[in-house]
Amino acid sequence: MAETQDKQDKPDFARGIPSGDLPEGAMVEGTLGEDKVLLLRRDGVVTAIGARCTHLGAPLAKGIVAEGEIRCPWHHARFSLETGEAVGAPAFDPLPCYRAEERDGRITVTGRREAAAKSPGKGVQVPGKVVIVGGGAGGHACAEWLARAGHGAAVTLVSDDPDPPYDRTFCSKQYLSGKAPRGKTRLAAEGFYGGDGPRYLSDRVVSIDLGAEEIVTAGGERLAYDALVIATGAAPLRPDVPGFERPNVHTLRSLEDADALIAAAEKARSVAVVGASFIGLEVAAAMIARDKAVTVVAPEAIPLATILGEAVGRFVQGLHADKGVIFRLGRKVTGFDGTALALDDGSRIEADLVVLGTGVAPRTDLAEAAGLTLAGKDEGGGIAVDRRLATSAPGIYAIGDVAAYPDPRSGRRLRVEHWVHAQRQGQHVARALLVGAASGETAPFAETPFFWSGHYGTSLRYVGHAGSAEDVRVEGDVGKGDFAVTYREEGRDAALATCKRDRQSLEVEAAWDREGAAG
Repeated sequence: MAETQDKQDKPDFARGIPSGDLPEGAMVEGTLGEDKVLLLRRDGVVTAIGARCTHLGAPLAKGIVAEGEIRCPWHHARFSLETGEAVGAPAFDPLPCYRAEERDGRITVTGRREAAAKSPGKGVQVPGKVVIVGGGAGGHACAEWLARAGHGAAVTLVSDDPDPPYDRTFCSKQYLSGKAPRGKTRLAAEGFYGGDGPRYLSDRVVSIDLGAEEIVTAGGERLAYDALVIATGAAPLRPDVPGFERPNVHTLRSLEDADALIAAAEKARSVAVVGASFIGLEVAAAMIARDKAVTVVAPEAIPLATILGEAVGRFVQGLHADKGVIFRLGRKVTGFDGTALALDDGSRIEADLVVLGTGVAPRTDLAEAAGLTLAGKDEGGGIAVDRRLATSAPGIYAIGDVAAYPDPRSGRRLRVEHWVHAQRQGQHVARALLVGAASGETAPFAETPFFWSGHYGTSLRYVGHAGSAEDVRVEGDVGKGDFAVTYREEGRDAALATCKRDRQSLEVEAAWDREGAAG
């Protein structure tokens, strides 16, 4: 019924709309048969494309247009207005394109048009064999872009995860809460890996032979590479606390972890989450959705305060408290006997199930053993890469959670643990391989970090990167969930957190992307 009503409220573009309803800079969503179509006018030119983001269906009319691309308001995917191609993660599938005509003061849409994607590298030969180690966000995005450009057969992706590439964000959100089936987590359609596409090898890489330019797997395969992309990600930390080795103590990183947690939750009545991190709080929300009694234990006084500041941290805590989550803050866990957590003040928290949201560490073992340069602890650890995301060894790149790269805006080396950022780094390396094959030149990686976090229907968006939340500028009302908080470092705007201000988030991200590219 809602879908029918939504369609009735939108103009029928087959009949057309008056030209005056689409002034310069405007966007209007309408329909063409069963299709949702978006009309735009930029520099006097009318364009018609699909109206919904191909990632999770966000209405693109609420996004912005920048640099010839339309940006999604929810998760900041980017699409070319000319071709419909998904040019920036987290979307991979293109938007449909349509024929729009303006005549006698009226604009009509007459049907779909062919709009061949113009991926960089079409017709260019990739420099030999590309091996990607890791099937997470960055690894799949790199393989997907190379395949999209027609070079999938040159790619082998090796992953020690038992599942083919999937959307890890579902593990703590839609899938864990029961709102999406397991199949919805897949990043690629059945058959993407194999045939003329990238080869997918389920195995563990045990070493990199720099001299022979090969990787060696636990299964005994030696794979030669001309370009090697390390996308090994990060592993959850399990604090050295008595009892945390018990079978009813879980970490959450993989789809397999989510499966185990869902199975354990079916038998549990009470869940204790150790750590008030983003992942910890998202697990808490998912367990509330499964009607469990949830307690969050953390040493800090306010959740997320070091990242988002005290005001936003209290706001997020309030969202959870209103749903029944109990917080034990300012407390450390000293042990777990299988039925209850012991805290440092002598109190106990009954728990059938414990979930650790206590951070992750980059998986650098392979790189370290191969002699690649690592970043220092003050730089967040990880593998040190240059502005092109290249490591200290020729032909080897590192992306995602494991990569510590020079940020063009701050001038500092960063290691960013964001899903979309890893995907965009994977896409950047793919473009670099393609463009480099054609010209020998590659552009630096300069995209602004971005992540989102959902709490009971309230979404937070964060662009940029700030090392602390000590210097903030607040717009709006944090307590009412309508705000934009700017985090400043050394006299400059470094990051922005928003709630119900998606357009502002997009505009700031686009401006910082331009600044980074210029720097």
